[in-house]
Amino acid sequence: MAKISWTRTDEAPLLATYSLKPIVEAFATTADIDVETRDISLAGRILAQFPEQLSEDQRVEDALGNLGDLAKTPEANIIKLPNISASVPQLKEAITELQGQGYAIPDYPEDPQTDEDRAVRATYDAVKGSAVNPVLREGNSDRRAPQAVKNFARKHPHSMGEWSADSRTRVATMGEDDFASHEKSVVIKGDDTLTIQLVDDSGQTTVLKDGITVLDGEVVDATFLDVKALNTFLSEQVELAQSEDLLFSIHLKATMMKVSDPIIFGHVVRAFLPAVFAEHGDALREAGLSPNDGLAAILSGLKNLPAETADAVQSSIDQGLTDGPDLAMVDSRKGITNLHVPSDVIIDASMPAMIRTSGQMWNKNDEQQDTLAVIPDSSYAGVYQTVIEDCQENGAFDPTTMGSVPNVGLMAQKAEEYGSHDKTFEVPSSGTMQVVDSSGEVLLQHKVSAGDIWRACQTKDAPIRDWVKLAVNRARASETPAVFWLDSERAHDAQLIKKVEKYLTEHDTEGLDIRIMAPEEATQFSLDRIRKGEDTISVTGNVLRDYNTDLFPILELGTSAKMLSVVPLMNGGGLFETGAGGSAPKHVDQLVEENHLRWDSLGEFLALAESLDHVAEHEDNPKARVLADALGRATETLLDEGRSPSRKVGEIDNRGSHFYLALYWARELAAQSEDAELAKTFGALAEKLGAQEQQIADELLSAQGDAVDLGGYYHPDDAKTAAVMRPSTTFTTIIDEFAQA
Repeated sequence: MAKISWTRTDEAPLLATYSLKPIVEAFATTADIDVETRDISLAGRILAQFPEQLSEDQRVEDALGNLGDLAKTPEANIIKLPNISASVPQLKEAITELQGQGYAIPDYPEDPQTDEDRAVRATYDAVKGSAVNPVLREGNSDRRAPQAVKNFARKHPHSMGEWSADSRTRVATMGEDDFASHEKSVVIKGDDTLTIQLVDDSGQTTVLKDGITVLDGEVVDATFLDVKALNTFLSEQVELAQSEDLLFSIHLKATMMKVSDPIIFGHVVRAFLPAVFAEHGDALREAGLSPNDGLAAILSGLKNLPAETADAVQSSIDQGLTDGPDLAMVDSRKGITNLHVPSDVIIDASMPAMIRTSGQMWNKNDEQQDTLAVIPDSSYAGVYQTVIEDCQENGAFDPTTMGSVPNVGLMAQKAEEYGSHDKTFEVPSSGTMQVVDSSGEVLLQHKVSAGDIWRACQTKDAPIRDWVKLAVNRARASETPAVFWLDSERAHDAQLIKKVEKYLTEHDTEGLDIRIMAPEEATQFSLDRIRKGEDTISVTGNVLRDYNTDLFPILELGTSAKMLSVVPLMNGGGLFETGAGGSAPKHVDQLVEENHLRWDSLGEFLALAESLDHVAEHEDNPKARVLADALGRATETLLDEGRSPSRKVGEIDNRGSHFYLALYWARELAAQSEDAELAKTFGALAEKLGAQEQQIADELLSAQGDAVDLGGYYHPDDAKTAAVMRPSTTFTTIIDEFAQA
């Protein structure tokens, strides 16, 4: 029996799984396909790390580790839904919730003092941030808008704010003394092991990490950000925003860059509220309240301080927010600012949303305002500035005519996972950071000061070679220009350019338009083509892959969740990601308050069709191909008929959308002529669903309106959540009986 691994993740995608997966299981059974669940949610990842603290019935498998092993095999067929890339505040919340449910896991040690504390901290640090994707991504990324989605977007364009040439919105970036300017890179000659060490000013050497395995031809980089320069830069931007009456906003990647960017975020909070930390920094530190966790964590932790001190801190924060420049808001109704939670200001989501909305963000009065978008590191800040300048000159993009920018992304085997691993350090003392090989030769080194942020990354040669192959194949298949976004002036990119030029010779590129351009130049080239309705493949490294697969889809489609994301795994399996767009915490809030889930599962539908195609091709399963083709047609019908979830309570939501997918999918299978057995089987199901359509629709709508109890946010109760997400007894009975037949 063929097997599809469906991931259990977090927040809105998890809730949708309770409704959608029973439908998928029922349909897949007819093609002898087993759809299993693998729990890679934040809660599941936490519990898997502490089996010795749990009772036998509480223990869970290390699903992420097992899936990582599976991804290296030809049998892999994994559908990956969006998961939480846990920030420290989210991690702490999940720990508290699990403890409240009776799981005896340890607290997160803020300031570990013992070996036991340090071991617990290291275990939790392996869970937080973008811990999932590097494990599963044993292949490079092919992400694009399916034709059905593109056609729908052109017929039903999303709203775009109007741009004015008078817009004062712009990006502020360091340009020097940052990660981009300090980068050094080397290509490894021969398999080896490396060590990262600090030689302090007194000459004492401290090993920070050793035993780093590297392979022949691998690209190894190192760089650092000068924190003194960062603090000067941030203070200048706060003053600039105030003097020019601009909203101050910070844009980072505190999930993927899980070590470096929370530290940078903390410096931003300090720069915006300098008096708070000058007057109360010691008291906050002693209470374990760090600006790295955001303003919300500090405010919620004031209850642990003496009342007089807490009142003084609260007053100082209020005064600082009043005296400072206008601050971009995440939710003005709830008073949640751009500085409250580091995971609320993820650059790949926040910057495209700002560009789509006239280049403005929301202020405390719930009004839009021109913005100073602060992106400290200049590596890719110019990409966003180029788009802003293009919109200021040419106006907003037109979704009814604009072209597309699909992406081929280098990410296999943890390629370019800058900042999301154990090779990033806040420098403990002044000295020289070094990367040395097993013979003791210094390969890379930087003179640093205490508090600087130093980081290294690896990019193996085999993924680079596979990336070039995938780019050529996509350019050939789509007859579209492909642009490698690489800057010859940047150390890492210069090494990649040499490899790209070498590996391109292994392929037939005759008649193809393949170019290498620096990111800002590539951005403008792509924008010029977009405005003419032309497509351009962006071939990028991993960080830019993350940025571009949100930036262009949000402008083109209104969301990145509607992208098709296929990862051809290097050993022959397939990973099918259900689209970007985060895991939608606001959607969960609405469900809890109003029993309406507006999460759109279109990404799941698209990924499932590709997964079924993969079964058909690799398992010689023609029924799977029939299911896949019918699902594609059903998805297009669902879009055309307006059966996607509404944002408003009392209208169709995620559960209603799933019902109509099942109805249209069954009808398509009943109507097809490739497999008579499937046509007969699904003809009966289509008849039942069609006959009960109004009854089911009424049951789904009548469930909405009242608050619901899921039994948990990070670790919801299965029975309670299933009842909420499958509220139509009629529909549930039909699907369950069909699955058991």
